[in-house]
Amino acid sequence: MANAMESRREAAEFDTEFERLRERVTLADDSRESIPVVAPFTGEQVGTIPAGTEADVDEAVERARAAGEQWAERSPEERAAVVDEFHDLVLDRQDELLDVIQTETGKARLDAFEEVLDVASTARYYVERGPGLLTPTRREGAIPLATRTEVRHHPVGVVGIISPWNYPLALSISDAIPALIAGNGVVFKTAAETSVTALKALELLEEAGLPADLCQVVTGRGSELGEPLIDRVDYLTFTGSTETGRTVAAQAGRNLIDCSLELGGKNPMLILDDADVDVAVQGAIDGSFTNAGQLCLSAERIYVHETVADAFTERFVAETETLHLGVGYDWKTDVGSLTSEAHLEKVEAHVEDAVDAGATVLAGGEARPDVGPYVFEPTILTDVPESAELYREETFGPVVSIYEVGSVEEAIEKANDTEYGLNASVFTQDSILGREVAQQIEAGTVGINDAYGASYGSVDAPMGGRKQSGVGRRHGSEGLLKYTEAQTIAEQRTGPVAPPEPLPHEWYARLMTGLMRVLKRIS
Repeated sequence: MANAMESRREAAEFDTEFERLRERVTLADDSRESIPVVAPFTGEQVGTIPAGTEADVDEAVERARAAGEQWAERSPEERAAVVDEFHDLVLDRQDELLDVIQTETGKARLDAFEEVLDVASTARYYVERGPGLLTPTRREGAIPLATRTEVRHHPVGVVGIISPWNYPLALSISDAIPALIAGNGVVFKTAAETSVTALKALELLEEAGLPADLCQVVTGRGSELGEPLIDRVDYLTFTGSTETGRTVAAQAGRNLIDCSLELGGKNPMLILDDADVDVAVQGAIDGSFTNAGQLCLSAERIYVHETVADAFTERFVAETETLHLGVGYDWKTDVGSLTSEAHLEKVEAHVEDAVDAGATVLAGGEARPDVGPYVFEPTILTDVPESAELYREETFGPVVSIYEVGSVEEAIEKANDTEYGLNASVFTQDSILGREVAQQIEAGTVGINDAYGASYGSVDAPMGGRKQSGVGRRHGSEGLLKYTEAQTIAEQRTGPVAPPEPLPHEWYARLMTGLMRVLKRIS
């Protein structure tokens, strides 16, 4: 009861904060309907957001483009200095951010803190590396010594970021940081459920020195704002479902703009016969139930070797049953709430369908309205038949299925038997074997003895999906340079690369053939 009382108190305080922050939403005029915002902790409305229109998108892109032209004139070092100051503000003011994130999403405070860490880590990396990535670089010219060639990177212009509700800080601001350092303006189309988190972060960015109007936020329904946004921006970053991602990619293709898409997953975890069972159990807890399973990188399929299956399953079930469910702003909760009633209904439907088809519930399996209106127990299933919807489709909740396998080869085959390829993990005490297995799994990231934190947290390495899990990459040099247009500038110092007069064309061809043979020998 104390948690519920605390949730209501904090939600009331959030209402005041919300009214102030919503003034940062870009609006072309004052006439529009509002969309209610519900706090998952209580199921009660805590405010409204404007239902944005195409005119709002026009206004947002126009403002971001105008501000971006001046921003691009600053040096990369100056732009990075603003993000550096933002890094410090995020850490200093994390309690304010955590309260807003939790109020909008219902997640546990530790899960909200992961978002703060992600933003700080991403900011630090691109502050340190971004200016160097944008420095003009010399490349090999057409003719050695005679040709001087360099590559420069220019901002694309305005970057549109369509962000989801499950990680409203990390999957909006962390994608914007490299775009800003690259010299672009940014327009966010935030999820209707979680717009205030991005608005709070924007407030901190501007406090750090980001020019007014450089980042814009439009709020409302994706079905009404997505298409006009893609029609007006110069690059589009989208995180969401595979179904919607296909639509986004098709429109971006028609407009001949580039895009990066992180989409759905049905991520496998492989537990080999030599795995440390305790390590594997902790990995399964983290991989399956972090953020109540509302994580694109979550493990939803566990393939465990038959020789360790009983020991692993017994300990995994026992540990899962000790997890503390809760709603509230303290640090005691292990598994928080799902974000909405609609999503709770989807998770319940997946589990009920699997059980009806013959699956066995080893732990959990029920909604817990006594804890919170959208809370669902951490759930472990076995004997899930292929006919069950959750066998192949992403549940995106605190639900995982265990399958026994008889060999490494079978585990790899089953792991790859999916249209998705976002994340995977392998548990083994043999490092060489772990890497050999990892490279055979068709996923953009693979962790060894870790569910997802090591791979996603390695910001210097690219992260993204294969197959139907997306295109493009965030993190690393790829995560910044995608927001630029590469330009090659080549200076020919000894006349044009063409037959000089009056040399006959045939002699020119012989001369150049000889030169190609020489260049091959000396390269």
